[in-house]
Amino acid sequence: MWNVPNLLTLGRFMLIPVYLLVFEAGYTKTAFLVFLLAGLTDVLDGYIARKRKLVTQLGSMLDPLADKCMMIAVILSLVFSGMITWGAALAIFLRDAGMIVGSAIFHFRGKLTVPANSLGKLTTVLFYIAILLVIFRLPYAHAYLWFVVAVSFLASIIYIVQFNLLNKRKSKSNVPL
Repeated sequence: MWNVPNLLTLGRFMLIPVYLLVFEAGYTKTAFLVFLLAGLTDVLDGYIARKRKLVTQLGSMLDPLADKCMMIAVILSLVFSGMITWGAALAIFLRDAGMIVGSAIFHFRGKLTVPANSLGKLTTVLFYIAILLVIFRLPYAHAYLWFVVAVSFLASIIYIVQFNLLNKRKSKSNVPL
């Protein structure tokens, strides 16, 4: 249960207050580096878990939770500092909340879930780029952020379609002849 990938995930949880303290102290670029470090630990823990067959139920639950908690901290810090609008933050939160609640409901109903797909992973990378643009106050940062929000909703729609197809196939295979 306490293997290297899970410890990296726990380390990501510990990076959240570090990020917030650094950001609040006015070191926004350094805070971005903390955020980037958290993202790298996410990639590393997933790689190690799959490569060494160390995937655990605990890790499967904590990993996305750590990601969402870090993203919430980053988005809230950007909103409260005036670097992004409440509208953008709300769109991001609604999408993430919908995915979290929907996944939990379907999981507890015994439905099959779709693993993260390449569009979902691409969306994560695009969010990192958007946050980089915002923190460094680069041109078109807000337009790009809204583009990424739109892509994230598209990724969610594709995920829902895949989820429905997967569970329809499962229910058809369980029908007695």
